[in-house]
Amino acid sequence: MDYPMDYAERFQQLDAWLARYQSVWRATPFTQHKLPWEQDWPELATWLRSRSLAEAEQAHTQLQALHAPQPFRELSLQAEALSQIPDWSVAPVQSWPELLERHIPGRKWQQITRFAQASQRGWSQPPRHWLDWCAGKGHLGRLLAWQGGQPLTCLEQDAQLNQDGRALSQALQLNAQHLDYDVMTPTAWNQLRPDHSLVALHACGQLHMTLLEQAVVAGCAQIALSPCCYNRIDGTHYRPLSQRARQSRLHLSKRDLGLPLQATHTAGQRSRRLRDQSMAWRLAFDVWQREVTGRDAYLPTPSKPESAMGQGFIAFCNDLAQHHGLKLSASTDWTALESRGWQRLAEVRNLELVGGLFRRPLEVWLLLDRALFLQEAGYTVSLGLFAPAHLTPRNFLLLAEEKTEQPITSL
Repeated sequence: MDYPMDYAERFQQLDAWLARYQSVWRATPFTQHKLPWEQDWPELATWLRSRSLAEAEQAHTQLQALHAPQPFRELSLQAEALSQIPDWSVAPVQSWPELLERHIPGRKWQQITRFAQASQRGWSQPPRHWLDWCAGKGHLGRLLAWQGGQPLTCLEQDAQLNQDGRALSQALQLNAQHLDYDVMTPTAWNQLRPDHSLVALHACGQLHMTLLEQAVVAGCAQIALSPCCYNRIDGTHYRPLSQRARQSRLHLSKRDLGLPLQATHTAGQRSRRLRDQSMAWRLAFDVWQREVTGRDAYLPTPSKPESAMGQGFIAFCNDLAQHHGLKLSASTDWTALESRGWQRLAEVRNLELVGGLFRRPLEVWLLLDRALFLQEAGYTVSLGLFAPAHLTPRNFLLLAEEKTEQPITSL
C-alpha cells in the first residue's frame, strides 16, 4: 500500500497555516460589507471589488490561474502545496453486464467504477466479504462483489431501496444480503465483523465518522471511504477523531465545515442562474434594510421556494420586509435597488475567491484527521484521488487496512 506523505507532518503544517489565516477563510462576504483582511491587503480588496460577476464565476473553477495582487498568488501556491494528494484516477476499461449499471446516471456510474477500481489498488490481502455502508440499492457493493466473487452485505434503512437492490443482486446470482438497518444504531454496528471490507461512496459527515469509529471497534479488515458533507454532524462544532487533531487550536463550527463544499463544478446552468438571482435579490434587500434601520448588520432571511422568484423582485422584497416587521417605501427605486443587489453579488463572489483558496486545504485537514485516527488504531492508511473533479468535487478516497502479524519463519 503506498502512502507518499507523512500524515502527521502534513497535518501539522496544514494546522499551523489554517490557524494563521483563520480570520481570512472564516470571513463571510455575503453578510459582511467589510472583511477583516481588507485593511491588511487593500490592493487585493480594491482589485477584487472592481471585477464583474462573470469574471468571478470563471475564476472560481481555476483559482491558481488568477493573476490577482499579492498575497493572492502566494496563498494560492501555499494552498496547492499543502493540498497535494496522489492521483489514482484511471478510467476503467472493463465491461460489465447491463444489470450492474441499469438506472444509474452516467456521472454516478463513472464515480462508482472509478471508486471500485481505486479501492483495491493497494491492499495487501484480497477482500473476503464486502460491506456497503449506507448502501442505497447497493450499486457499489454489487459491482465489487461481481468483480471478485466475494459475499456482500448492504446496510440501508430504506426498505424499498433494499428491496430493489435485492432484486438486482438476485438477478446477477450474487451472494448478497440487503439488510434494513439504520447505520447510526447499535443494531447495525453489531453486523460488523473482522473479515469485512467496508466501502462507502459519498457518505455524509456523521455517517462516515460513525463508520470509522465502529469499524475500528469491530476490527474490520479494510476500509474504502469517500467522505462528503462534512458539516452534517451531531452538535454545533466538530469533534476531531484523532488525538493530534484534538490538540489543534482550530475549533470548527458547522459553517466552517461547509467551506470545502462550496465548489460548484457540477451545478447546471439553470441552477446557477436561479441561485444568482436569489442571492442578488437578498443582497439588494440587505442594502435597503441597513440604510433604513441604520444597523450595519445582516438580517437572516428565510429560504424560499423556486416559485417565489417568479413573483418578481418587488414581491420578493416585500415578503422579506414583512418577515422582519419592516415596511418598504412606495417611493423605492426598485430598478436601482436591484442593480445594487447584482453589484453586491459581483463583489461577494469575487471576495469569496480569497476564502476559496482554503477550501481544499481545510478538506485535506479533515481527511488527515480521519487518516491519523485510523493509524492510531493500528491501520495502514493511504489517501488519494479516485476521480477527476469534473466528475465529483468530493473525489478523495481514504483506504485503510488493519495491520496483520507476519508469521515467524524458522531458519
